[in-house]
Amino acid sequence: MVKPKVIIVTQARVNSTRFPQKVLKEIDGETLLSIHLDRLKKSEAAQSVIVATTHEDRVEEIIKIARDAGVGVYQGSTEDVLDRFYQSVKDEMPDYIVRVTSDCPLIDPQLIDEVIALMINSEVDYAANVIVESFPDGQDVEVFSFHALQTAWNKAVLKSDREHVTSFIRNNSNDNGQQLFTSKNLLSSKDYSGVRMTVDEPRDFTVIEKLVKDLGKGKTWIEYGNYIIENGLSDINGSIVRNEGYLKSLKNE
Repeated sequence: MVKPKVIIVTQARVNSTRFPQKVLKEIDGETLLSIHLDRLKKSEAAQSVIVATTHEDRVEEIIKIARDAGVGVYQGSTEDVLDRFYQSVKDEMPDYIVRVTSDCPLIDPQLIDEVIALMINSEVDYAANVIVESFPDGQDVEVFSFHALQTAWNKAVLKSDREHVTSFIRNNSNDNGQQLFTSKNLLSSKDYSGVRMTVDEPRDFTVIEKLVKDLGKGKTWIEYGNYIIENGLSDINGSIVRNEGYLKSLKNE
């Protein structure tokens, strides 16, 4: 059996509304982006990683970090992230694309491989661990076929769907009562959805910094998650709304 071609694409930009230059923040001299990329490269099911970035000021810093990590770089639209994703992989023609975001520095490579395996074994268009949220915010993994991405790129017209890459696929899948795409969700055996390991605001960075300093950069998502729970770290950032950017986009339409 020929091994499917799988590419991880992580979106990264310098500026963000709530916490500008967050992926360039450092812990013991290492940026959040470099920590993120080192963990992505540990995926055994994906053959390569691409950083899909923009043309904004200071983007050369993101490009240097990516090249130092030995991963690919594509620069595209700031607002049309769906187009940025599609353009970053269209010449490679992968079987599957993994979507993660660079503000999740402690993303778990084993979890990525579990969602990839679910995708392949289920033979669906889209597999993820976010259709029903049971994993920590910051461990979000989405996998979709190149055909699904291409279809979304051709058909999506709403600004929210262009900005958030997979919303068109999710909104038109069987999990949403639609028939254009088939989908499958990975559930955690225990609900960790109230735990945050992403970096949207400075107080999120405080939590990530403590995790890295106390546990190091190589633990599993569940080890980090249990540490957050056992040490009350959710008191620092637990009140932040999950998926606030997407909810804001919907409100503006």
